[in-house]
Amino acid sequence: MTDTIDKPPSTHFYFDERCFWHGGGNYAQMLPVGGLVQPMVAGGLPEAPETKRRLRNLIDVTGLSAELHLSSTAAVTKQDLLRVHPEAYINEFKQLSDSGGGELGLRTPFGPGGFEIASLSAGLVKQAVASVLEGSAKNAYALSRPPGHHCLPDFPNGFCLLANIPIAIEAARAAQLVNRVAVVDWDVHHGNGTEAIYYDDPDCLSISIHQERCYPQDSGGIEKTGSIKAPGANMNIPLPPGSGHASYLEAMERLVVAKLREFKPELVIVACGFDAASTDPLARMMCSSVTFKEMSAMLMAETDGKIVMAHEGGYSEAYVPFCGHKVLEQMSGSALDIDDPMLERIIGQQPNERLQAFVSSEISSLVGYYSLE
Repeated sequence: MTDTIDKPPSTHFYFDERCFWHGGGNYAQMLPVGGLVQPMVAGGLPEAPETKRRLRNLIDVTGLSAELHLSSTAAVTKQDLLRVHPEAYINEFKQLSDSGGGELGLRTPFGPGGFEIASLSAGLVKQAVASVLEGSAKNAYALSRPPGHHCLPDFPNGFCLLANIPIAIEAARAAQLVNRVAVVDWDVHHGNGTEAIYYDDPDCLSISIHQERCYPQDSGGIEKTGSIKAPGANMNIPLPPGSGHASYLEAMERLVVAKLREFKPELVIVACGFDAASTDPLARMMCSSVTFKEMSAMLMAETDGKIVMAHEGGYSEAYVPFCGHKVLEQMSGSALDIDDPMLERIIGQQPNERLQAFVSSEISSLVGYYSLE
C-alpha cells in the first residue's frame, strides 16, 4: 500500500480483493440456466470479477498505482445500512448469506458470505466519500463490487445488492460532513435505485444519463423529475442506442453541467459504469475510454477537482480497464497517457452525421424540457 500521510491530498483508490470473490448463481449471461438454457463453460452473470480485477492489475503494470493512495477499509455497519434499507431486508439478506447464499429480488444471486462482501463494497464507497469530505483526499475512486445503483431500499435488482452510494451519502450526512449532494450516473443503464431513494429529497440531485429503455426497460423516463416535495431533484437523460462520444459530451455540457451549476452541490459522486463503451455486451452505445476521461474532466472543472467515483457496471473484461485507467489519469493529474488499443476502431465506428444530428436534436429537446436555456 502507498503511504501518503506526510504528502498533500492525492487521489485515493479504494479496493479489496474480497470484493472480487463475490459469486453469482447459475446463469448464462442474463438467463437462469434450465429448460432450454444451456450452462456456459465460463458460466455466471456478466457482472464478473475480472472487469474490476484487470483494472486493478493495469494500474500496477503502467505504474499509475504509484501515483495513487491505495487502501482498503472496513465494511459498513448495520447502522449505516439502516439509514437506507429496512431491517427486514437486511436480516433476510444476512440469513440467506449465512445459509450458503441464494437470490433475492431480480438478477441478484450471491454465494456464502455475500452479505459481508456487499457490505465491504458499500464500505469502500463510504470511505471514498469521507476521505474527500474530510480533506485527506483530493478526490477518490471506489472499485466497488457488487455494484449498487439498481438497488431499491427493499428490492435488490440488476446485480446490485446494497445501495452503495446512498449508504455513503447518509453516513456522511450523519457525521455532518455534507448535506447537499449530486449523483451523476453515467452507467449505460438507468440508476433506478438512486432515483427511488432520493426522489423526495430536495438536497440530493440524481442525474442519470443512459441508453433509452435498456435496463430497467420501464424506468428512466424524462417525466420523473422529483416529487412534489423535491421538484427538479431528479433528471433522466435517455439517449438512443448508437449514441457515441460527441453525443455524451454534448449531453454532459448542456444538461448535466448546466443542472449542477443550478443545483450547487457540496459534493458530486459519479456512479461510474463503463458499459456505455462500444465493446460492452449489455448495451449498444459507442463511447470510448477518452469519452469517460473527458466527462471526468468536465465534472472536475465544475468541482475544483473534488469528486468521488463509485464503480458500477461495465462488462467487457478486455476494455473496462482502459476506461477506468483514463478516468484515474484525469483524476490524479498523471502525466501517463497510455495507449488504448481499441480507440482507433471505436473512433471509426462513431455515428454518422445523420444520427449525430438526430441525437443532438433530442438533447436540445431535453434542454428545453428541463428549461436549462
